[in-house]
Order: sequence, then structure tokens, then C-alpha cells
Amino acid sequence: MGQPVESASPLRGGPTVQRILLGTRLRQLREARGINAEEAGYEIRGSHSKISRMELGRLSFKERDVADLLTLYGVTDESERKSLLAIARQSNKPGWWHQYADILPPGLDSYIGLEEAASLIRRFEASHIPDLLQTPDYARAVETAKDPDADPNNIERQVALKLRRQELLREQGGPTLWFVLDEAVIRRPLGGEKTMHAQLEHLIELSRLPNVQLQVIPFSVPHPKQVGSFTYLRFANPHLSDLVHLERLTSSAFIDRPDDVEAYKAEIDTLSVQALRAEDTRHFLSEVAAHLRS
Repeated sequence: MGQPVESASPLRGGPTVQRILLGTRLRQLREARGINAEEAGYEIRGSHSKISRMELGRLSFKERDVADLLTLYGVTDESERKSLLAIARQSNKPGWWHQYADILPPGLDSYIGLEEAASLIRRFEASHIPDLLQTPDYARAVETAKDPDADPNNIERQVALKLRRQELLREQGGPTLWFVLDEAVIRRPLGGEKTMHAQLEHLIELSRLPNVQLQVIPFSVPHPKQVGSFTYLRFANPHLSDLVHLERLTSSAFIDRPDDVEAYKAEIDTLSVQALRAEDTRHFLSEVAAHLRS
């Protein structure tokens, strides 16, 4: 039947992770009873697609729905029912990022929760310095370039959101972070030379953190695959499967099919082998920074 969710205590990743864990447990219970999604949907006055979204953690939970499903699935143990209903309540509480809901691109709220819950974050970046590594001035330049007509107050809130997310880098028990950057990311002077110089110095400093690995793929190394930027997430919690996150112009998407996730993992493994080693990357960044300063 699978291992049950052990408790409803607070988890890294907040409500996002609570929803995924509860959805996983409900799927295990449903499958163990041989009940299909259409039958389960009927029980809660919904459809099979609603059950699918609930089981994937992509929908908020109503306690009444969870209670009805537990009854349908034959869960009579009072302690398990109380635990799962408590998770349902917690999963509907807003995460800290809710205060930025009006400026969050679609899907980024779920991503931030998963980012916080991850034990390993690997990112290949082809266009600009990743959010978790940006200085405030560089972040400001990125957001301004995205929308030159944006409200300055919203730009500052975007910067504040990124800085809040960056607390992961120095958080005790936080994830391991491994970034592979195309050289174009380093050469594109967003915000001007002064801002870019400070950004490169910041990268060098961050690359010395014990949980941060930073590599650059120089122009001299051909990597012919047309691979855009992506993030690979791995979790210590056994109920959370590896994921890939893709950012698009107006939305974002999660890839969770095991074969597809494995293909992206293999790709970032290849890119990591092609890239400069960490020490050589620091030397490379120092040379580019010195050129900007001269």
C-alpha cells in the first residue's frame, strides 16, 4: 500500500509539499482498494480529473472531500484520519510567498515551495544569472529588462522575493546547489559593467560555499543540443519524486514522468562534464571581472 505520511508537522516547502504528500497518500489508499479515479470523483461530487489533480498536489483540499475519500477507502483508524485531515488543513495555509502572489508568474508559487523542500537543486542556465545567485542590482536589471514599463514598486518586490529565496544558500540543513552556466550568461552585461562586475564577484564568493557548486561552459566547448534553461530537483523525502522545472515566457511547467526526468538528469550530467571545473570556473570569472574593471 506504500508508506503512510508520518505526521502533519511543518515541513520544508510548506503547503506545496503538504499537498503533494497528502495527494500521494490518497492515491496509495485508492489504488489499494481497487477504486478508480472516476468512482472516487463521484464520491466527492467531482470528476476523475479533480481526483488526478488532488493526487498530484495541484489542488487545494477541502476537509469534507478528504474525509469522504478516507471513508470510501476504508480508513477507519482514527489517528490516521486525524493526521491526514490535519495535513489537509495545513496544506491550505498560505506560504510566506503568498504576500507576493500578485507579482508571481503562473506556477512559480508551487516551484518556490518545492525549491525549499529540495535536498538537491541543479540548474542549467542559458540566458542570465539564476535567481538564487543574483545581486540586488542585477536582479533589478533583469526584471526591468523583462518589462521596461513595469511599476518600480513591483520591480522592488520582485527583487525582495529573490533575496528571500536566496536564504536557502546559507540555511542550516538547506539544499546542495549545483549550477551550470553558459558563457553567454557571464558575457551579457545586464545592468551595465559596474553591476555585472559586482555580480561576478558575488558569484565567486558564493562558489566557495560548501553547498554550492558553480561551473561555466565556455564558448570553446560545443554542446549542439538545443537545450533551454531548466532546473532539476531531488528530495530527501521518499514520498516526493524527482522533478524538472521549465520556465517559459508567460508560464512554467513541471516534468515528472520518470523517463523524461531521467533524460534531463542525463543532459545536465553531460553539461557538467563539459563545463569548467569549479576552481577553473572561479579563475575564469575572475578574468572576466578584471576585464570589466579595466
